[in-house]
Amino acid sequence: MLNRVPLIICDDANSDDDALISAISEKWGFPVVSSSEKPSEGLYLQVQNGVLGLADAGEKKVNPVEVDFASPASLYRKQHGGGRKEPIVKAIGLKGNEAWHVVDATPGLGRDAFVLVSVGCKVTMIERSPVVAALLEDGIRRLALSFPELAAKMSLQHGNSAEVMQYFTGENVNAIYLDPMFPHKKKSALVKKEMRLFQQLLGHDPDADALLPPALKLATHRVVVKRPNSADVLAGEKPSMAIESKKHRFDVYLCQKP
Repeated sequence: MLNRVPLIICDDANSDDDALISAISEKWGFPVVSSSEKPSEGLYLQVQNGVLGLADAGEKKVNPVEVDFASPASLYRKQHGGGRKEPIVKAIGLKGNEAWHVVDATPGLGRDAFVLVSVGCKVTMIERSPVVAALLEDGIRRLALSFPELAAKMSLQHGNSAEVMQYFTGENVNAIYLDPMFPHKKKSALVKKEMRLFQQLLGHDPDADALLPPALKLATHRVVVKRPNSADVLAGEKPSMAIESKKHRFDVYLCQKP
C-alpha cells in the first residue's frame, strides 16, 4: 500500500497550477497524466486553484482531501486561544514550555501539529508516505503565503519515523507525539472521509510498537501516545499517566534523562 503512487491530474490547469504540478512531480516522482487518462477507480492526486488534493475516483461527489492549516476552524481556534484547552496541549505539558521543540512522528493531515504550533511550539513532522508528505508540504507552502511566522515553526522530514528518530540530528527534541493509525472494526459514516482515504492508501500501522523505543530515547521530557480508549498501551509499555477524553486517551511517558 505504501508504494502505491496516485496520479496528478492536469485538468484545465492554469500556468500557476502547471508550475506547481511540475514541481511536485519532479520532487516526489508522481507521474503526470491528462484529464482524459483520469482513473475510473482508486486514488489520485490533483492540483486545482493552487491546492494539492487527494481524491477518490469512486466518490465523485466527495471533495479531495487536502492539508489546510489556514482553514477557518484552525485560525478561529488559534485566534481565540482554544488550542491551550486541547487535550494534546495538556498531554505534551506546555504549561510554561510553549517554546518546546516537538516531533510529530505520525502527522496525518497535520491538525495536531498545527495546534502545537499555534500555541508557540516548533514542530518537526516525520512522514514516510510520499503522498501524505507531499500534501503536508503543500499545506506548509500555502500557510507561508498568509502566515509566514507560523509556517516557519513547521518543518517536514520524509522517512520512516522509527529510523529518523533513531538517527535524528539537529536541535534537542523536548517532546514526541505519536498517533498511529488504528484499524476501525466497523465501516461507518462516522469514520471521516480523510481517514477512509488514508486507510485505503496506507492501511493501519502494524509496526506502531516500533515507534516507542526510539521516541523514549530521543525526547528529553516526554512522549505522548494517542490511543482509542479500547486499545492496549503501545508496545506493552505502561505510561507514567494518562489523560482521557470521551473516545481517546493520551498516554504520557515521562523521560528521565541524566
